[in-house]
Amino acid sequence: MLTTEIVVIGGGPAGMNSALAAASQGAEVTLLDRNWELGGQLVKQTHKFFGSENQFAGERGIDIAEILSERVHDNSRITVRKNSSVLGIYHDGVLTFEQDDKYKKLTSRQTVVATGAAEKFLSFTNNDLPGVYGAGAVQTLMNQQGVLPGKNVLIIGAGNIGLIVAYQLLQAGVSVEAIIEALPEIGGYEVHRDKIKRMGVPILTSHSIKKAYGEERVEGAIIGEIDSSWSFIDGTKKDFKADVICLAVGLSPLIDLLHPLGLEISYVPNLGGLAPKRDEYLETTISGYFVAGDCAGVEEASSAMMEGNIAGLSAANSIGYKKSFQEKFRNNRDELRKLREGETAKEVRAGLGEVRL
Repeated sequence: MLTTEIVVIGGGPAGMNSALAAASQGAEVTLLDRNWELGGQLVKQTHKFFGSENQFAGERGIDIAEILSERVHDNSRITVRKNSSVLGIYHDGVLTFEQDDKYKKLTSRQTVVATGAAEKFLSFTNNDLPGVYGAGAVQTLMNQQGVLPGKNVLIIGAGNIGLIVAYQLLQAGVSVEAIIEALPEIGGYEVHRDKIKRMGVPILTSHSIKKAYGEERVEGAIIGEIDSSWSFIDGTKKDFKADVICLAVGLSPLIDLLHPLGLEISYVPNLGGLAPKRDEYLETTISGYFVAGDCAGVEEASSAMMEGNIAGLSAANSIGYKKSFQEKFRNNRDELRKLREGETAKEVRAGLGEVRL
């Protein structure tokens, strides 16, 4: 049986910051991640971040991942266990995980869950044809493995992810035929939208995909305009030739590990789906279990880093590591509030009101 004071599940931006914050207070931390390298989604993000200096404004996601990973590995209070898939969390405080094909058990005094989010899919005819990808898969192929997913891409979804992936594809020499968005307006930032428009890519709002077609793989797609009840409007069919359909239709919080504990959860569309209720310290309705990042509600990586700081500090504080806690907590809370200001974060603020204790 392995033991630690605080266990952090997930090595993305929220998890790494949580581990670093708890360790900075003096706590002994174990960080578990199922991948071979830390960073989460940062390792495939080549665009520059917004925010403040504390959220690495102006740095690319891939560089932020490297910076945080080095800090984690250099910290003597943090034990990193990569290639570790958590199997379950139990009421008696035992956590089980598999590492290098070995079954292991670990106990901790506090647990921070920072497991991120999973991509949503979309139902349409022939959505199982080879050539239908999630946006994350396209980024993995292109930005991590140096492989172009195809020559002509149709993107479904005009949120930040869809717009950013479109721009990255264009930079790599891939033709982006169009970006299709079901809502009347795009969901991404104007700065991303404007870059796409300047490069001549059409963005069709109030449209959705009806079907993909092709013999052995994607050869094109039929899209159409939709009304306010999400029904296709007759006579609006359009045919796009493409060998890749990239789905960028949102993310859902990954909180499967928390369900057996019986904590309170709400369905909040503005946060991506099922999200755990928590207090201002990010502690859930089950004492000793904290959440941070996209598993607490889908936002930007900058917010995930600030939430990671808060969860790590709070977990350490709850077991007696109280060094300047209130000051550090307030600073991170205030920065997080600034990140959530403005019109673009209005829906996130509304969603957070539904899960805050």
